[in-house]
Amino acid sequence: MENLDDEDMYLYYQVDYLLTEVPADAAYFHAQFRRISSVPYKQDYTIVDSIKGKGQYVGTYLAYGAKDNGWWGEGEIKFFMDGDTKFPTINGTGTEDYFCGSYDFDTQTKNKAGVENSHYTEFCTPYTGLAQVIRGDGHYNVMQRFGLYRWHITDPIRFDKNLKVTIQDIGWRRDGRYLPLQDDIASVAFWYQTDPHTPFPKLPERDLLEVR
Repeated sequence: MENLDDEDMYLYYQVDYLLTEVPADAAYFHAQFRRISSVPYKQDYTIVDSIKGKGQYVGTYLAYGAKDNGWWGEGEIKFFMDGDTKFPTINGTGTEDYFCGSYDFDTQTKNKAGVENSHYTEFCTPYTGLAQVIRGDGHYNVMQRFGLYRWHITDPIRFDKNLKVTIQDIGWRRDGRYLPLQDDIASVAFWYQTDPHTPFPKLPERDLLEVR
């Protein structure tokens, strides 16, 4: 734990443990936070990279801040593993698909006048969900923020040598072409792996972690 503030803080914690023999080849739990307040133009957001060793990827949490009007979740998640270079072993079909939503997480309803209304709908299941929506100015207006999670418990992603996970930051233009976005994205990746692990990247400075 690192305190980036100028003032002292109190940290409360509880550790539960079991005294037992641990196999020499046991895989250890890892979690890594990352945040970019503005994804570089036409570049993918990196959820985690530089994982080396044998292990199992078990989950993703994504905090997504959409800076543009319109749909933001067309980006493909990619799992590069065990020597992949240009093409990943697993390539998703869209952000909402990876988190087991579809059609922009929309629910169609009608008001008392019979006019259809489309809006984001939160949902929570044991393994995936759109847990939080901060709607900002309206359905597709800035600044909207989303909290999404996906646990790979029934569908673990296993690797033998290395793993890198990225996701595209892409929406749509009015004429149907893809729109590269520069959104505010933070994530936590969860995985197990055998030791040793590579050093984690340095956290951004305090001002770059601020949610504006």
